[in-house]
Amino acid sequence: MTNDLRRRFAAYEWESITVGASGAGVHRLCRRGEEFYLKIGTPSAHPDSGFHLAAEVARGLWAAQQGIPVAEILDHDVEAPGGGWLLTRAVPGRSAAEPWPVDRRDAVVDALADMARALHELPVEECPFDRGLAVTVPAAEQALAAGLVDLDDLDEDRVGRTEAELLAELVATTPADEDPVVGHGDYCPPNILLDPQTLRVTGLIDLGRLGRTDRHADPALLTRSLLDDDNAQYSPAHAARFLTRYDPPGALDPERLKFYRPLDEFC
Repeated sequence: MTNDLRRRFAAYEWESITVGASGAGVHRLCRRGEEFYLKIGTPSAHPDSGFHLAAEVARGLWAAQQGIPVAEILDHDVEAPGGGWLLTRAVPGRSAAEPWPVDRRDAVVDALADMARALHELPVEECPFDRGLAVTVPAAEQALAAGLVDLDDLDEDRVGRTEAELLAELVATTPADEDPVVGHGDYCPPNILLDPQTLRVTGLIDLGRLGRTDRHADPALLTRSLLDDDNAQYSPAHAARFLTRYDPPGALDPERLKFYRPLDEFC
């Protein structure tokens, strides 16, 4: 399919993007000073929606209708052989994962908290995509049974765990209920772009897991990223700042935050 797409977009300059873990081939296309991104899907048996371009297209179109800043979808064919493809206009700005000056990092974290709150304030009953525990926990169990979980890419505190141990932890800690919001599903610094001058969020990307989920899911993944050694520019103080800005009353449950981090190990 890549050869067909190269012919289709022959007037563009192509550059392969090798960072990220979306499960798709991503290329930056340039023409007449404009930038675009072409994502080429790969066949996947993974039950999680984040591995399928059809889910990303549907969610991207819906989020744009809600006024959420996302990449503009210009063209797509999710039924094409091999996993489909998606062309978007490049979102202006820099990702929160890129290096930021020390004196701007607090403001970056504040912008991430404000964006999460705005997303979570959307009318959850109007969101057509279900990412609740009734969907994500069975998908996690199916992925584990099918050998689709990368045991070499676990969080530090779970390194060395077996598939059975991961599943036992998941089952034992699954909350009995949920506080539903519209969540991004993979709310991490690489997926959030900001204007370098105003520090306003210019766009959210990688939307395949967007949907109705628990309020703790996005903060859990974002604070985990801020504490990750790979994001050395951030610190525990930044994680605490995010939570305070997002949730001034301090109503988030630390145990639920802990649950949504290992759940993400199955994705």
